[in-house]
Amino acid sequence: MAGVRWARLAELDTVLLYRILRLRAAVFVIEQACVFNDLDGRDTEPGTVQLWLDLEPEAPTVTAAARLLVEPGGNRKLSRVVTAPGARGAGLAAALVNAALALVPEGVATVLDAQARLAPWYGRWGFECDGPDFWEDGILHTPMRRG
Repeated sequence: MAGVRWARLAELDTVLLYRILRLRAAVFVIEQACVFNDLDGRDTEPGTVQLWLDLEPEAPTVTAAARLLVEPGGNRKLSRVVTAPGARGAGLAAALVNAALALVPEGVATVLDAQARLAPWYGRWGFECDGPDFWEDGILHTPMRRG
């Protein structure tokens, strides 16, 4: 899907960063009722890439977003994949996953902690279960790995 953009934190303007963080808070904290520290410090790491789709630039949030982290040892971790409620089912999250995986160097593994109900969806990209399910913020998660 055209329109996926990505940048490191220092390359984002403050309004765009605000809109990304507002979407994450609206979905993860408010909709899913998870009280957690979304601002975990990982966004500021030099290797972290923010990805987003902004179909309505005048809206208070971007339409969809994700981040790709560099883990100790060099693996990549896909996290904070989120789509605005009114835009779900249109393939935006899939476009973000495709774009994120295109940024992963060949031969480097990618991991993620999927909400367990979404594990089959991530399986479309070759992600496989990589450990026992666990509870985080009241939601069952499945650790997954690709490559």
